[in-house]
Amino acid sequence: MTRRGRTGTAVAVLVAAALAASACGTGQDGGGADGKVQVTTSTNVWADVVRAVGGDAVEVTPLITDTAADPHSYESSPRDAADVADADLVVHNGGGYDEFMDRILAADDPKPTVQAFSDEDGGEQQGAPGEGHEHAHAHGSNEHGGEHEHAHGSNEHVWYDLHVVHEVGDRIADELAQLRPAEGQRFHDSATEFTRQIGGLEQQVGEIAEAHRGKQVIVTEPVAQYLIDSAGLQDSTPPSFVDAIESETDPSAAAVAQIQDAVRSGQAAAVIHNPQTETPVTRDVRESAQQRGIPVVEMTETLPEGRSYVDWMGGQITALRDALGDRP
Repeated sequence: MTRRGRTGTAVAVLVAAALAASACGTGQDGGGADGKVQVTTSTNVWADVVRAVGGDAVEVTPLITDTAADPHSYESSPRDAADVADADLVVHNGGGYDEFMDRILAADDPKPTVQAFSDEDGGEQQGAPGEGHEHAHAHGSNEHGGEHEHAHGSNEHVWYDLHVVHEVGDRIADELAQLRPAEGQRFHDSATEFTRQIGGLEQQVGEIAEAHRGKQVIVTEPVAQYLIDSAGLQDSTPPSFVDAIESETDPSAAAVAQIQDAVRSGQAAAVIHNPQTETPVTRDVRESAQQRGIPVVEMTETLPEGRSYVDWMGGQITALRDALGDRP
């Protein structure tokens, strides 16, 4: 079953509390040799959310930091497994996006684990590593457009769902507070500030919806589908093309012709492109759009070096707004 074809979780936050002191210095009270809570995340996106909530009380190790890497196909290393085993807290995406984390966690000894997630139907899915899990939903309704509905099925790129991101921040604060009760209020205050910043991004997306609702966009991969939906935009990408990309197969000649026809029609206000998963086919789509004066907005899967989640996402939202501003 393909990574996007399965009905999986939309987001997973897995929290593993150490049972006893380890060779790496993690203790029962949650902390490494330097006194900080040790956190391992699958990508640097979730690492920055942890830092926003935990501040200098956490030491975060993201396993994927390369902005050119495709997390879908990442192969974990023994060092990655060791980082997960030594962590007080583990945060990953779920939904089949970072399956290497599922394999690492499944191979580890069962630990007290909390998993928060929701699939497209709002249901829970079992199967996390270990036993005795508690489940809670981190996915809710879309502030600007009601419940999420996606024409292309389950979409695991949930860091583009701003509501989910601030819910994950809240969950991280809860777990850090359990590891460090004396600092619990600090963590919750930081989560509140993070939520306030996310609210500012949601407001910007809402302004796009008010000004540009119904405008058509084409995507080379549905990495930013949640953001597109929240902005009230219409994804006019031919379903046959998206289905091929989602199933990790080469689009048929007919599907390629359909998306090129969609670009040539000039009806799309923008093309949204993920450069981290660019193929010769998606590069041709991008270049065709540029030749016709259609703005191309790049939306990536991992954080550029030196940028925070809020800054990065805000820049992408601004780029989308600017691209739509000059198009009918």
